Amino acid sequence: MIRILTDSAADLTEKDAAAIPGLCIVPLNVTFEDGETIRDGVDMTRAEFYERLAGEGKLPRTSQPSPDDFIREFEAAKAAGDEVVAILISSKLSGTFQCAQLAAEECEFHDVYFVDTDTASPGEYILIREAVRLREEGISAAEIAAQLDLLKKRIRILAVVDSLKHLHKGGRLPAAVALVGGALGIKPVLSVYEGKVHLADKARGRPGAYVAMFKQLEKMGGIDPDYDHVLVYSSDRLVLNPIQHYVTHILKLPAGHISQIGSVIGTHIGPDAAGIAFVIPPKD
Repeated sequence: MIRILTDSAADLTEKDAAAIPGLCIVPLNVTFEDGETIRDGVDMTRAEFYERLAGEGKLPRTSQPSPDDFIREFEAAKAAGDEVVAILISSKLSGTFQCAQLAAEECEFHDVYFVDTDTASPGEYILIREAVRLREEGISAAEIAAQLDLLKKRIRILAVVDSLKHLHKGGRLPAAVALVGGALGIKPVLSVYEGKVHLADKARGRPGAYVAMFKQLEKMGGIDPDYDHVLVYSSDRLVLNPIQHYVTHILKLPAGHISQIGSVIGTHIGPDAAGIAFVIPPKD
């Protein structure tokens, strides 16, 4: 059997996870100002996390899993004689990928194929869904990883965020970029590709930011309908409404999968964020 291993930064819901046979999720961690550490997606609901985040004086710290968390999964796969395709958050955003590799070496598990996704959250979800599809077609673990490595180059995330302060404080954006996007009334539009977070555009007010985001999506080439697209939000699902309208009424596509951003990515993206992950069409 081919197992699919991912991390909690993929932000799969319990329902998502239960629908995928042979899926293993290793949680990242969030530590609050008072020293309490929670496992992402395990110890606190997403609603509870955003409620607590709003009352925190200092940004929580996020951390990768311990090697032991991965070793347990690899030892279980080894005992069962299974192969593993490990689909993990971008190594440019977290040390999780390197931690998993070290864990495989430590327990001498060789039947694992690593995919550094160059993305996070809904981007990981798209790759996981594609891995499931390929597995159902009888594709080998090595070939699944190879095809995901090609597909990941076409995955884009666009999001409107309330501010850049969380990304800046968390070290995911330089101060100069955070300053540009932090003017009064300005709402930043972020993009994620090649493993990094970029300031794609900005506009005055949220409605203007959505328009700017849709223009960026068109500039990128639009959405390839042959693959899943995912709508994501952090604290308030209602902020997705303009994106849902654009996708269904302007692009004439299905509404797509909807996911709430979990505590690790939510720490850095902040409340009231809304976005879309999609696959751009292949270049001719």
